[in-house]
Amino acid sequence: QVQLVESGGGLVQPGGSLRLSCTASASIRSLNFMGWYRRAPGKQRELVGFVTSGGKQTRADSVRGRFTISRDNSNNTLYLQMNILKPEDTAVYYCAAGKTLNDPTDRTWGQGTQVTVSS
Repeated sequence: QVQLVESGGGLVQPGGSLRLSCTASASIRSLNFMGWYRRAPGKQRELVGFVTSGGKQTRADSVRGRFTISRDNSNNTLYLQMNILKPEDTAVYYCAAGKTLNDPTDRTWGQGTQVTVSS
């Protein structure tokens, strides 16, 4: 089973940018679902967005226009480019991968990386 490691989290001011990376221990070419979730303090985990093996991107309404999700199959890495960050984007961000799009039980998870948006 592939292992996922996130990096790139940290503290950023409102309006700033941050890029998260998720590096897999094996090839991601066959993984149709590569995505990002987040869990804010006191809230349930929510899907930020995902990108399919064919490169199609889907994002939550709350981040569309600000966040971009991409994948580099040659380097087995998933990215989350976050721009125009808001305090409400503060959360632990998790990378997830799976072979299927619609089976939530078919997910391998990273350990998470903290993103804090504050002045």
